[in-house]
Amino acid sequence: MAIKSKKEFRRFRISMRIRKIVRGTPERPRMSVFRSNKDIYVQLVDDLAGKTLVSVSSHEEGISSQKGSKSEKSKLVGKMVAEKAIQAGITDVVFDRNGYLYHGRVKSLAEAAREGGLKF
Repeated sequence: MAIKSKKEFRRFRISMRIRKIVRGTPERPRMSVFRSNKDIYVQLVDDLAGKTLVSVSSHEEGISSQKGSKSEKSKLVGKMVAEKAIQAGITDVVFDRNGYLYHGRVKSLAEAAREGGLKF
């Protein structure tokens, strides 16, 4: 993997440290968060089968049309991922913050997912 900057390398090292411990199973998938400058993406991944079970991003129709800050949109993403997961029969997940600090958009997404019914 080509690392572009010191900051990206630091996040990559942290994410690899987390991924040594965190594994997703079909009963308890890994909830992986990716945060870009504009958007936020969430996937529920079964690492044993190597498949994405549920995915939601801030590009979805109901979210991208909303006005508000990036943190408010990440709350909507958290609620939507919880709804889709419960429809798919998933209630327990393992949270993978993917090397990002647990504050701001990542924290608001996680709290909204918990409010939506996911347990982690």
